Amino acid sequence: MITAIKKQNILHNPKEKADWFGMFDGYDSCSEDTSSSSSSEESEEEAAPLPANLPIIKNNGQVYTYPDGKSGMATCEMCGMVGVRDAFYSKTKRFCSVSCSRSYSSNSKKASILARLQGKPPTKKAKVLQKQPLVAKLAAYAQYQATLQNQAKTKAAISVEGFSWGNYINSNSFIAAPVACFKHAPMGTCWGDISENVRIEVPNTDCSLPTKVFWIAGIIKLAGYNALLRYEGFENDSSLDFWCNICGSDIHPVGWCAASGKPLVPPRTVQHKYTNWKAFLVKRLTGAKTLPPDFPQKVSESMQYPFKPCMRVEVVDKRHLCRTRVAVVESVIGGRLRLVYEESEDRTDDFWCHMHSPLIHHIGWSRSIGHRFKRSDITKKQDGHFDTPPHLFAKVKEVDQSGEWFKEGMKLEAIDPLNLSTICVATIRKVLADGFLMIGIDGSEAADGSDWFCYHATSPSIFPVGFCEINMIELTPPRGYTKLPFKWFDYLRETGSIAAPVKLFNKDVPNHGFRVGMKLEAVDLMEPRLICVATVTRIIHRLLRIHFDGWEEEYDQWVDCESPDLYPVGWCQLTGYQLQPPASQSSRESQSASSKQKKKAKSQQYKGHKKMTASQLKEELLDGEEYSFLHGASDQESNGSATVYIKQEP
Repeated sequence: MITAIKKQNILHNPKEKADWFGMFDGYDSCSEDTSSSSSSEESEEEAAPLPANLPIIKNNGQVYTYPDGKSGMATCEMCGMVGVRDAFYSKTKRFCSVSCSRSYSSNSKKASILARLQGKPPTKKAKVLQKQPLVAKLAAYAQYQATLQNQAKTKAAISVEGFSWGNYINSNSFIAAPVACFKHAPMGTCWGDISENVRIEVPNTDCSLPTKVFWIAGIIKLAGYNALLRYEGFENDSSLDFWCNICGSDIHPVGWCAASGKPLVPPRTVQHKYTNWKAFLVKRLTGAKTLPPDFPQKVSESMQYPFKPCMRVEVVDKRHLCRTRVAVVESVIGGRLRLVYEESEDRTDDFWCHMHSPLIHHIGWSRSIGHRFKRSDITKKQDGHFDTPPHLFAKVKEVDQSGEWFKEGMKLEAIDPLNLSTICVATIRKVLADGFLMIGIDGSEAADGSDWFCYHATSPSIFPVGFCEINMIELTPPRGYTKLPFKWFDYLRETGSIAAPVKLFNKDVPNHGFRVGMKLEAVDLMEPRLICVATVTRIIHRLLRIHFDGWEEEYDQWVDCESPDLYPVGWCQLTGYQLQPPASQSSRESQSASSKQKKKAKSQQYKGHKKMTASQLKEELLDGEEYSFLHGASDQESNGSATVYIKQEP
């Protein structure tokens, strides 16, 4: 049975305002019995604002059956209402009611509707009908969907043969990190209340009709952008459950079909279960939630990126960490930049990073803070290339270097950018302007300092002395250091060094929402062009241990919870980026041998950030001052702002 939802008045009470399942509060239909004067009075009212939360579906919608299968749909030229053509008013079937027919004759109202569709605010003089905001929203939504369809034809999402996030999660009962954990990702800051039981309109694949038709489905489970859906009418039957990307072009809020002239068709498997699908839908949808009307617009806006091809930036030299070079944006995918070093003639010498990465800066940044910089052999900009505006880059927190501050020679612990699975004993080698520091890993530094690397003082990748010990993380001692197990007190005394003051480190811990075991998509920072299936295996305050599924733990990476190199499940599908599935045993064995050979001699090439439980810290540590440390978070989560380190004043 082919059915279509139509907005109209409740039949038993023609004067009662209908809300077409109440999908949007503030939308009022005019009944056929309403006089032109009453219609005019209603039009004086200002349009009610759309709710910020998910719309609630009420119970006064109507479901129509095609009388003969040939009548088709009609759209009211006044209010945009869609329904069965035979139910419309007048011989021409141009209007849904007498009220709309009379309203259409007013030039002021026609002009007002045109203005609203163009995004202009309503005026009292125009006397816009109160239901107009819905029409404008749905018209804009339909236009946006048409644009998405056109884009889909030219740029299909890249899929990985043999791997499905849905099957992977279902078969192992995995959970995925919520979209709200990733503030830099599309919809990361406006995901809202989208959760289980939200109803949406999706293509009906259980149908033999030659044209695309739709039906209503409910969200059973969420995994990042992906949702497990079940068609209405299946109740506890999961035989036709399916996964889809909520941000895809075929996903619509309830009511979209009626507004767009698309028929709602029950799945063939359950078509026989009900003779009155109207009553069934009214009962099922009453009080349910659907997507907000501006959801697709927000998706579109969140996928607009300010970085464009041909922009010039300063980026870390992957062969010499201590300096930066000029590179040009070659392409932008989902906010990720493929940068080509300016001197690369064949354009193959590239570097991948996110536009919010701390590794890229505006032209002139190195000179402004005193950072080493490799001058380009190219004396003038190539045609079409231009410097990226400084305001587009990630901002760092301002610091006061006039008082007690980091000094050269101070010791600390730092994530090794050439081996991201380790936190090492490190030394501040140079203090730059604006809070930036040049840091070297003890025992493995080059004589010329070419492997020093730059971290900001507020970076979550540097830690005070003792951080690893109190959080039960293995600290990597200097290469060649034989006095094991490593003890900071002894090492500071032997080297005549002092530890960097604890109070200078970043102690903010955001309410990030991650949990151990959550799945996500993560950049392999040793090969930053690759994004892989990954899992959060440890959480220490704001620090996450990321494990790449199918690989050994030696490839794990320590990453900050706000790193732009972490993405929700489904991000690659949404942006058209290639996702690397979990490694098979054969591929692990073949790559593991070569990788271990490379690790014997530490590479100077910086493709991105790469990969002992001790006794209690002695009281005499840190130059005789007494410090006590809050115990590190367990392998669950440490959320909320907290002071991790506390100095005990005498």
